[in-house]
Amino acid sequence: MTYIGWPVPEPQIPAETDPVLAHATRAAVRAFADARKAHDRAALAEKVQMGADGTPTMRLDILVDTAVAESVTENKVNLLSEELGSIDNGSSVTLVVDPVDGTANAAAGVPLSAFAGVVAVDGVAKEALTCWLDTGRCWHAIAGQPTPYRTSGREKLDGAAVSVLRPHGFDENAWLAVARRAARVRILSSSCIEAALVAEGSTDAFADTGSDTHRIMDLAAAMVMLPAAGGAVLDVHGRPLEIDPDLSKRWSGVAAATRELAEELAETIANAIQK
Repeated sequence: MTYIGWPVPEPQIPAETDPVLAHATRAAVRAFADARKAHDRAALAEKVQMGADGTPTMRLDILVDTAVAESVTENKVNLLSEELGSIDNGSSVTLVVDPVDGTANAAAGVPLSAFAGVVAVDGVAKEALTCWLDTGRCWHAIAGQPTPYRTSGREKLDGAAVSVLRPHGFDENAWLAVARRAARVRILSSSCIEAALVAEGSTDAFADTGSDTHRIMDLAAAMVMLPAAGGAVLDVHGRPLEIDPDLSKRWSGVAAATRELAEELAETIANAIQK
C-alpha cells in the first residue's frame, strides 16, 4: 500500500469571503487531508458509486463531498454538487461546488487539484473561491467587484500560452488547431486551477476543445472570477452558461484573458470540429 505522505496545508481564505463558503472550503480541506491519511492511492482512486452527474465517483470525491454537504446543511443553504447532486435545504442561497477538481491527480499524488465553490442566489453566481488543495493557495472573487489580480490582457491566439483538456479522439483536429497556433500548451487536468491561472495572468487561456466535458461546477468559479479580473468565459458552441440542477448538461468551456481571445479560441475550435 502506498500512501501520499506530504501534509495538506490550511487554506489561505481571504477575510472577506462569505462565511458559508469559507466554512465549506475548510470542511473540504479537512476531509481531503483526512482521506489521504486514512487511505492509500488505490483506495482513494477506487470507483465506489455513480455520481449524480452519471459518471463513476472515486472514494476521495465522496469523502470530500460528504463533508461539504454536512457544512451546507449546518449553515442551512442548498448544495449543487457533481457527486451528491442537488440538496434543497429551503434556502435562496445555493453553494455550487466541485469538491475535488482533478481527482485523478489527487488520488495519484500529483499536486494539481482544487476545491471550487460558488455562492449563487436565486440561480445567479455572486461569489467564488478556488482553493488549490496541495498548497492552500486560494483565488477569491465577488461578481461586479475588482479582484487583486488581472489577466494577461492577451487578445490573439497566435503566440498565446494555452491550457487544454486532453484530446478525446473526435476533437483531435480542434486540439491540434489550437496547439499549432499557441506558443505553449499545457494539460494540467484541473479545470478550476487552470481557469484561476488565467484570471491571475499566469497563462492566457484554457479550453475544452469541443469534447463537451465540462459540467457547470467545472465552470462556475471561472464565471465569477474571469470577468472580475478582466477576462471572459464562454462555450465553444455559444450555449449560455447557467447554473442548473440538471447535471446531464455539458459544455465546452473557454476561459480567456479577454473577450477577443475567448471568441477567437471558440471560433478556431468550432471551425476545426466541423471539418
